[in-house]
Amino acid sequence: MNVLLLEDDPVLTKEICDFLYSKNVETEIAYDGELFIKLHHRKSFDFVILDINVPLINGLEVCKRIRETDKTTPILMTTAFGEIEDKSEAFHSGADDYLVKPFLLEELWLRMNALMRRKSFSKYEKQMTVIDDLEINYDDKIALRAGKEIQLTPKEFKLLSILIENYGKVLSKQQIAEKLWDYHVQTNQNTIEVYINFLRNKIDKNATNKLLHTKIGFGYYIKSEV
Repeated sequence: MNVLLLEDDPVLTKEICDFLYSKNVETEIAYDGELFIKLHHRKSFDFVILDINVPLINGLEVCKRIRETDKTTPILMTTAFGEIEDKSEAFHSGADDYLVKPFLLEELWLRMNALMRRKSFSKYEKQMTVIDDLEINYDDKIALRAGKEIQLTPKEFKLLSILIENYGKVLSKQQIAEKLWDYHVQTNQNTIEVYINFLRNKIDKNATNKLLHTKIGFGYYIKSEV
């Protein structure tokens, strides 16, 4: 695995690089957003770690620029701020996961591996599902509503896949979090509502037949009511 790291704290940078080196992971470093973008354009990376508060171009803007051309590389964001609004902004920018500083390096490694395992949704490859006028192509990772492509982040696409796999079944936030991240982290549950809202706005906002539903106090499910 080769990783591109955006981090302006030299002490933390060294700790992360030394730790990843012990895991046989090659890491390249950028201390500001402009250098990061230059490095990212020069070669491909298997994984991206972005600190949000860095010089020149912050991590949120860097994430948005990556997602303009790269929809699949896992992106993990790190920051000292852990409010739901901060997480919402990170996920809306295209991040796949969010880690609040200070964090344990072993947790960083756990999350990296979980995201890498979920990079390709092998269970759904070369398959297609149609629900009402919603079409999901799992091979090309494309979703369309009424023939119009919906721009989904990798995490949103995975969430949609989980709901479709459990068509008509109400899933709790905990159940979704465990499937979405592959491990149990209690704080991740409050991000599920953020993802659900993103997904609902993208697939249901302009549609007469709503597909994504909430059962108050229980969870979420996808089902055509037609």
